[in-house]
Formats: sequence, C-alpha cells, structure tokens
Amino acid sequence: MHPAVRTRTMAPRPAVTAEPQPRTRRVRSLIDADAIRVLHRAARVLMDDLAELTDRLLAVVQDQEPAYRAAVESDPVGVWQEMHRSLRHSVASLLDPRGARDGARRCSWRIGATRAEQGLPLDAVLHAFRLGGSLVWQGLVEETSRRAPEDVRLLVHVATDVWHFVDEHCTIVTDAYRQVERQLAWRRENNVRLLSAALLDGTSRIADLPETARALDMPENGRYLVVAVADGGRTGARGAAVVRGAARVHWHAGVEVDYGIVLLGEDGAAGQGGDGDPPEPTGDPGARIGVGGAVDGLASVGEARRLADTALRMCPPDGGTIRLTEHLPAALVVSSPELGATLADRVLGPLDRVEPADREVLLDTVATWLACDGSAQRAGERLYCHRNTVLNRLRRFEQLTGRSLARPTDLVEISLALTARRLLTR
Repeated sequence: MHPAVRTRTMAPRPAVTAEPQPRTRRVRSLIDADAIRVLHRAARVLMDDLAELTDRLLAVVQDQEPAYRAAVESDPVGVWQEMHRSLRHSVASLLDPRGARDGARRCSWRIGATRAEQGLPLDAVLHAFRLGGSLVWQGLVEETSRRAPEDVRLLVHVATDVWHFVDEHCTIVTDAYRQVERQLAWRRENNVRLLSAALLDGTSRIADLPETARALDMPENGRYLVVAVADGGRTGARGAAVVRGAARVHWHAGVEVDYGIVLLGEDGAAGQGGDGDPPEPTGDPGARIGVGGAVDGLASVGEARRLADTALRMCPPDGGTIRLTEHLPAALVVSSPELGATLADRVLGPLDRVEPADREVLLDTVATWLACDGSAQRAGERLYCHRNTVLNRLRRFEQLTGRSLARPTDLVEISLALTARRLLTR
C-alpha cells in the first residue's frame, strides 16, 4: 500500500563544488514539508471529530447508495461502527502512513469480506468507500480553510497521495470481496451437489427436504422423473442432453453417468390424469439416454433414479433413448438379471445342441416373427425368405425347445427369454 503521504528521504549533502547547486530541489522540499504540516494539522482535527464525521458519512451513504439502506436498517450500530473504524484508519494513515498501514489494510479487507458474506453488491461497497474518501478530503479542505485559508493551496501537493490511498484500499476491498464470493459460490455449489446426490441415492432425510427444495429451486411435492445420460465414452458431452417439455431440470454430473432431475409440469409426463407424453430428451449422437418413470415428491427421486438406471441398461451400445414405460417386460428382466439368465437358459438351453449358425437363424426368426405380431408373411419379408420358410423354422424351434408358440404361457416365457439373451449377453 502506498502511504497517504509519500515519505521522502533527504538526499545526501552534495560535495562542495565550484558551481552552486540549483535551488529548485530545496524549494520543492520546503513546499512538501509545509504541505505535510498543513495536512497533519487538519487530520488531527478530523481525528478528534471522528464521531461527527462518521455520522455525516452514514447519512451520505444512506442518501446516495440505496443498496446500503437495508443494511443500515437491519444493523445501524454495526454499520456505524464499521464506518467509524474505516475512517479512523484512513485518517490515521494521513498522520502516520507507515505505522497505520497494516491496520488500515486489515480493516479494508474485513469490510470487503463481510459485505460479500452479506450479499451486498460490490459496486455499492466501493461507492460507499469512495464516499468516505471524498468526505475525508472535504473535511481536510474545510478545516484548513477555516483555520488558515492561505494554506489550502498546499493541500494540492498531497491530493494525489490521498486519492492513491483511497484507490488502493478500493482494490483491497475488491480482492477480499471476490475471494469470499468465490468461496461462497463453491460452498453453495458443493452443498447443492451433496443435496442432489443424496436425493438420487435415496439417502435424503425428511428433515433435509425443505433445504433441498430451496437449493434446487424445485417444489418438495412436485412430480418428477430422472433421466440418466451416458455417452459411451465417445461424445464427451453427457450433461448436454436437453429435456424438452420439462418445467425444470437440475443436472447432477457423475463419474460415468449424468442424472437430470426433471420437474414435470401439469401437462408433462405425469399430468393430472396419468403418464401422458413424457418429456423428450435429446443428446449428442452416440449418447445413451434412459428415462425412468414418474414419481411423486422429492423424497421419491431415489426410486426415479433407479428406474432411469434400469432404462439406461437397456440402451443399445451405439446410443439411443429408452423410456422405461415403453419397455416394461425388458425392464423386469434387467431388474433381475439372475432370474433373467435362468429363464433364458431354461427356455433356450436346448438350442445349444444345434450348430451355432443354425441356432442364430432360429433365434433371429422367432424374434422377428414376434416383432411382426406373429405374421409369417411380414417376418419373411424382413428376413428375405418365403413365409413357408419362416413357418418351418418356427416348427423346428418348437420341436427343439419343447415350447409351443401357440400357448400363451410358453409365448410369454419365450419372449422374455429372448429379451434376457439380448440384454444380458451383450
């Protein structure tokens, strides 16, 4: 920090020479000494009347800086004491620049840090600080004019140093404010992350839900679903997925999967009458997106996340979007992989006796026939073969597995077994 008044060391006495030394330096040092004398005389008066000076500053700040009015109304004594300390250090720096330096800096730093914590705008804090500097300078001029008007001209020689002090301490206030502001922002972000992680994990306490609702700016009793997004290691932009038709989305970045907590509007996925049309999530090509089912309230977001994970496990490796409500049978298989594997082995195990290529043809034919709603004609068109070929393959499948495609119970087991084989063996 530059002192309010520069201290000058005396130059060493020049050696005697034939030519006389210029007298301009001598005149300049005398002017500086006189200016400092005038400055100190006025500053001592300001120090004696510091309480009155503080009252004036408080009134000026209230009048010219609206942002400070609420702070003054809520804590008038605290604001007055803060201004009093700041003015005391400022005036003390005029009288003893070196001795008052550290204390003045600490005072300015505390002001910046405190006002950042209170959320007072930085511009308002700096404006108030400059108003204080202006009031001190005005006090110096007024006191000098009252006591010795002819000395006012000498204050010009210290004006630069006085305002340099004000500018330097505005920088100190700014640095403190921004440092605390960054810390507060990090704390808020970290707190939001912890709260949303607890929601998604299903470990939120009931007592924490109101705080979580405020932090996420979402209603505690809203209707929600969760979107799980993974990029398959290719796009690098998991959280860039957009959910159209949602009232609000909060994204939580994970190590491998990003989760969007989606607040549904009255016309969204869970409007008053039921599921309706779910919001449309879109992401980069190659992204895998799983959309879970709707749940009621923030307390159920953990269950919504598990549903989204189930949908994500059903996504093709090369990317795509799976909505759980459109693939419930497959979701049953994925939710219980052990039972799914057991079912697939029980139903399709007899085909292991067949040559691998032949086995794949039979399985592909059955899967295509099921996708075509049991139409051999359409299945043949997809497989580029005659419908009779399709029928022959279906009969051979029935013979090898001992299952009947005409029996509903067997058909359900065959369909689930094929789904388990597709999802659990890739």
